[in-house]
Amino acid sequence: MPAEGKVSYDGYKVFRVPVMENDVPYLQSLIQRLNLSTWKAPKRGAFSDIQVAPSQLGAFERAMRGRSFEVMHEDLGASIADEGNFQAYAAGSANDTYFQSFHSYNDHLQWMRDMAAQYSSNVKVVTSGTTGEGNTITGLHIFGSSGGGAKPAVVFHGTVHAREWIVAMTLEYISKELITKYPTDSAIKAVVDKYDFYIFPIVNVDGFKYSQTTDRMWRKNRGRNQGSTCVGTDNNRNWPHKWDGPGSSTSPCSETYRGASAGNTPEVKSYVSSLQKIKQSQGIKLYIDWHSFGQYFMTPYGYSCSLVPPNNNDLQSLAKGASAAIQRIHGKAFRFGPVCNTIYQVAGGSVDWAQDVLKADNVFTIELRDTGRYGFIAPPAEIVPSGQESFAGAMYLFQNMK
Repeated sequence: MPAEGKVSYDGYKVFRVPVMENDVPYLQSLIQRLNLSTWKAPKRGAFSDIQVAPSQLGAFERAMRGRSFEVMHEDLGASIADEGNFQAYAAGSANDTYFQSFHSYNDHLQWMRDMAAQYSSNVKVVTSGTTGEGNTITGLHIFGSSGGGAKPAVVFHGTVHAREWIVAMTLEYISKELITKYPTDSAIKAVVDKYDFYIFPIVNVDGFKYSQTTDRMWRKNRGRNQGSTCVGTDNNRNWPHKWDGPGSSTSPCSETYRGASAGNTPEVKSYVSSLQKIKQSQGIKLYIDWHSFGQYFMTPYGYSCSLVPPNNNDLQSLAKGASAAIQRIHGKAFRFGPVCNTIYQVAGGSVDWAQDVLKADNVFTIELRDTGRYGFIAPPAEIVPSGQESFAGAMYLFQNMK
């Protein structure tokens, strides 16, 4: 272990493997046999991104003999170092320099408090319950002429998977644009006056903090699992709808572990309660669960590759328009379509619950940039471009959704 007890990824490699017609069972077996972590699970006709420890490189390369693959990260530890050290954030200085660096969890909290203090007529700090380790899930409530709480709601959840650091920065960038440009930009003023925004940049607080202090590649929450030494549940396989199906794991050691029962994690209980309260009091016009990476703009369903929601045509039209708006900013092409067909099958996922149980009007999940050059380990220079293109896509939704 290196200094400060952090997990070292020095010498780890990340491989991108094309998945041909009959490759899925072989790759799944290989991943299980060597106990490998995946950045992207095997899916026929796509790629699988597989993280390999130095001790497993020989076995992996022997198993891949005669098969094509490329190296995404030659040395994952070096790529993590390239993310750079966190810039110190001075309390009270909520300005654009914040987006030049990734930040500690405490800095994220302080930035939200500073935005609420500086723009108190349009912003409040709000909470959405507590985590398994007792941390508060904190976000921003952004509102216009209503004074807050009177208009249909837009709810954004981010960083449900701890290692997806660019998500929190991107949601904070979107928040910053809505807040700071409200007085001067007529298009932004119109949407902020029309909706109440509840933006939670980091909903898996325990996992996020652990990814910063101990294990940069941590994904799940930090809950203990009875009868197992393996820690954590994937909160995005634990929602109490279509739980325990294909696209989730029954193994506590898996990164897609579904949990002991539907909706049993403290975090998912908090998300469900908070969303239901907002829905009952003002309705939810838009719910988005934000992730990285892959450049996807997706709609329900995750649990089924054959079923679509009743408003599927409207959702596909919005996803297509938002993807085009994103591409106009920096040329990044986002694929759009239902989760199951576009990326992979997901059981117990947020969007299916939000669509069928919560009955939010418009439901999406987004995988931010990029498509694999950096993956989860994006350098700070990616933050502002991600924020800019994501804001353009979000504005398209705000202005066009029914």
